Amino acid sequence: MAATMPDTTADALLDQIALSTAVHACTTSPTNHAGIAAVTVGNYTLTAGDGGGDWTIANGDTSGRKLTLGAQSGNNGTGTGAANFLAFTDGTTMHYVCDGDGDTVNSGSPWTIAAFDVAEVRDPSAI
Repeated sequence: MAATMPDTTADALLDQIALSTAVHACTTSPTNHAGIAAVTVGNYTLTAGDGGGDWTIANGDTSGRKLTLGAQSGNNGTGTGAANFLAFTDGTTMHYVCDGDGDTVNSGSPWTIAAFDVAEVRDPSAI
């Protein structure tokens, strides 16, 4: 019998990431929430939860489910360095870290994050 997983199970995992109320552009990957401050070069405040404005959970590109972050713009950098990683946090807990685009963020200058798929959980039968 093939392995299966209902969408609600994948959504529960993605919902945990979507609890994040901030995204930080980081030069290196932080190991925990406290470590973000030492490596962040900019951040955006997010509205937590699927469908709240910043996060969308939908069918995956290949199978399963995915979490998309909407485009972010309008903030200035708080430091200068490459946005090699994006760290997602709720202010006390780091929920997820993913690769950034590596573009340079300059202190005091505008920077943006294009909409992108933060995470995708594939159906077990597709693995």
